[in-house]
Amino acid sequence: MTDARGPQPQYEPFSAGPLPGERPAQPPAQPYHPPQAYTPPASAPSAPSAPGTAASASSAPGASGAREGARRSVPAPSGRATARRPKPAAAPRTGPRVRKARLRVAKIDPWSVMKVSFLLAIALGICTVVASAVLWTVMDAMGVFSTVGGTISEATESKKGSGFDLESFLSLPRVMGFTTIIALINVVLVTSLATLGAFIYNISAGFVGGVEVTLAEDD
Repeated sequence: MTDARGPQPQYEPFSAGPLPGERPAQPPAQPYHPPQAYTPPASAPSAPSAPGTAASASSAPGASGAREGARRSVPAPSGRATARRPKPAAAPRTGPRVRKARLRVAKIDPWSVMKVSFLLAIALGICTVVASAVLWTVMDAMGVFSTVGGTISEATESKKGSGFDLESFLSLPRVMGFTTIIALINVVLVTSLATLGAFIYNISAGFVGGVEVTLAEDD
């Protein structure tokens, strides 16, 4: 008999696969490795070990598991923990800053005290003489001496003679002479008393410590 259907297509044979209801074989489960924040440094290549050492290392899986657990337990460095917080800006000062220093005057040099007191006494004497001359000139221009002198002369006048002449007694040369003598005495007294006071202060400061002074300075 002759086949009248013509050439038939060729079909590929079925590959051997799992039957319905059967689970495909799964690869063995691998240990879970959590993600790390940084890449661990590459370890130096180790020297080739002897066959016996390799066999003992492969036969002890517990040691590698312990090392893996220790590596997991080490916390990875965090950038948030290592970053330093910026210092808060200082508040502006509302008022001037005052610095104080507490000092003590332990000793005074008598020679320096004498020089300073002498110059001050001379200046005070000159001022006294000038002030006396100005005051006498003003009072004489106002007629005070003539008025007061006439009153005193009339009060002290007697039949035997005239009264007390105030104008001649308070003349300008006599007044300036008295003022100069008083100024010289003042210079001697002020200088000697200031020097003596310095000696007394040094003696007393040796017992009580001296005078304490607080000095302040504004910034």
